Amino acid sequence: MPKFVVEADGGSRGNPGPAGYGAVVIDAVTGETLAEAAEYIGIATNNVAEYKGLIAGLKAARTLDPAADVHVRMDSKLVVEQMSGRWKIKHPDMKPLAAEAARILPAGQVRYEWIPREKNKHADRLANEAMDAGKKGRQWEPSRSTAELGARARSAAAPAPQGPPGDAAAGAAKARAALAAASPAVPEQAAPPAGWGSADLGTPATFVLLRHGETVLTPEKRFSGSGGSDPALSAVGRRQADAVATALAARGTIEAVVSSPLLRCRETADAVATRLGLEVSVEDGLRETDFGAWEGMTFAEVRERYADDLSAWLASPDVAPTGGGESFASVTTRVAATRTTLLARHPGRTVLVVTHVTPVKTLVRLALGAPPESLFRMELSAASLSAVAYYADGNASLRLLNDTSHLR
Repeated sequence: MPKFVVEADGGSRGNPGPAGYGAVVIDAVTGETLAEAAEYIGIATNNVAEYKGLIAGLKAARTLDPAADVHVRMDSKLVVEQMSGRWKIKHPDMKPLAAEAARILPAGQVRYEWIPREKNKHADRLANEAMDAGKKGRQWEPSRSTAELGARARSAAAPAPQGPPGDAAAGAAKARAALAAASPAVPEQAAPPAGWGSADLGTPATFVLLRHGETVLTPEKRFSGSGGSDPALSAVGRRQADAVATALAARGTIEAVVSSPLLRCRETADAVATRLGLEVSVEDGLRETDFGAWEGMTFAEVRERYADDLSAWLASPDVAPTGGGESFASVTTRVAATRTTLLARHPGRTVLVVTHVTPVKTLVRLALGAPPESLFRMELSAASLSAVAYYADGNASLRLLNDTSHLR
């Protein structure tokens, strides 16, 4: 039985916006490209375009050999998980597309695998060629495509380094590989000196950090962590969640959504994910600090009742709030571990991280290499957006902090 690899992708410049898809069928044994498909599909979302790319790839594989064993590889976690049966299909636009894809070949002949975006460049380039053609008022033409040439150039380059993002050895290896691929004919001694900006380390993973919308406790500035009540969004908070969902849908860059397990974050995340047609993954490490006996109190009330404990807490990240709360040092440990997990899971992707004041400030602090006391020197409004980009060499770059323009 022949074995094919189908790689597919789709994109939308606006989400929804001008959209297109690309798909390629590859001989699993020889690596030879057997078929390419791409099409501009007009105004659509990213997810619709991704499903259209999958359908085109499966149809091309069926045309080549309806009895083939097909290994689908896509960088859309949503499509892979839904087609594998592990995630429910909630969005009405996705259900008929998923059903159509499932009918093309018998289920036993097709298996799905998620791959990082950088390993799906052939299909990605086809999708972008289709969107570029649509912008010019025409459809994609195989004779104009350079996608396969790009794929061949990459396959001839040095092998991709292995290891988790942030691993120093892996980052250095990737930097050397990028330099070699960019200028293979240049003698080794002519390579640019090591240092910031000296190599293309690939697409960074980007965390778009969203603080949840308001609860009834937010405007009263009460301690509201993971050790007290678990308040829902207020009416104001729900409106804020809808506003940020509209803004992020217009940008069209979010590829995955993760959330703290606390209700206010899950409600905020659900509002955005529903608009984007994505699923929400819950990460316990993103929960807010446990403020112990201070839960539900204002700062003034804590100062009145626990003055010495409060002073000690403000002076040291190792001191926990009264009554068995959680120190900022402990929060930093679990937030950093969650960051590492998410980077390994989403290399090169843009991930919406819906969480709380302390985790957002902690991620920003760690990205900047700032001291613990910097946590008290950042303003972070309800439903605000911040962003940090993480590079393969372990460096990070703060791109945005406390953006509330979508709320005005």
